[in-house]
Amino acid sequence: MTFNGIYKTSVVNYPGRVCTVLFVGGCNLKCGYCYNGDLVNNADALESYSSEDILSILKKRQNLIDAVTISGGEPTIYKGLLPFLKELKTLPGFSVKLDTNGLNPDIVKSALEENLIDMIALDIKTSPAKYSTLTAVEIDFSKVLQTLSIIKDYGVDYELRTTAVPGFMSIEDLEEIKAAVGTVTNYHIQQFIPDNTLDPAFSDLYPFSKQELESFRKSILTFAKNCSIKGI
Repeated sequence: MTFNGIYKTSVVNYPGRVCTVLFVGGCNLKCGYCYNGDLVNNADALESYSSEDILSILKKRQNLIDAVTISGGEPTIYKGLLPFLKELKTLPGFSVKLDTNGLNPDIVKSALEENLIDMIALDIKTSPAKYSTLTAVEIDFSKVLQTLSIIKDYGVDYELRTTAVPGFMSIEDLEEIKAAVGTVTNYHIQQFIPDNTLDPAFSDLYPFSKQELESFRKSILTFAKNCSIKGI
């Protein structure tokens, strides 16, 4: 498996832990607000690390971190993900978190069956009706719900995440999300940053105010036990 980025020390990417974040290139979505455009479209031009490179780096950091987050891009589009996770789990002392858009539920299920991941962050991009507009891809939203159902069934720690993109987050959108996902444990709202977006048109959008984000948080708390706002 090839990685196209590494952030060696983070205290925000894995709740309650100090982690190293690994980034894979490529994605099965083209979200207009995405600020990792190079990872999505130009991964071949970025510095790359093999699985062996990454494992060597992590072995040297065993006394400095206690977790690893695998992000992207979208990690579950790669056949090498599960073999890498198996190798990673041979290193003692690391909890493993996977960031995913949920469109490959079978991969998530296989990883959970083999106890290869300890936490999952599942992106809920927007309300189901607006998904294809925001992601620029026709998708089957039921796959996202299938992934969420698998996560709940296995009892793994998880959080749902939504970036507050103007035009794609409203109280009405959140009501539709609530109807789709049901009761959940942890949810966080990520502030939208109109900088270097994959679709330049999104750079012209003005982010929600703190007060507006707080109103969204209160709405989410009608179906999530916990909800935080990040990026403000």
